[in-house]
Amino acid sequence: MEEHAEHTCIICEQRKREGIFIVSEFICDACEAEMVHTDAKDAKYNFFIHQMKQIWVQKNA
Repeated sequence: MEEHAEHTCIICEQRKREGIFIVSEFICDACEAEMVHTDAKDAKYNFFIHQMKQIWVQKNA
């Protein structure tokens, strides 16, 4: 992976350097950390689910 390249996070839509790729989509470290600590009852949980669906929608389009 290109260490110094910036990628657009599918969650916050900000350009970041550090994060992970799921299939071909990038999730920044900050969003990943927030997602794993968000309770399923939290209102933001549904937002994360909605954003993550982009991974499969774009792949299967």
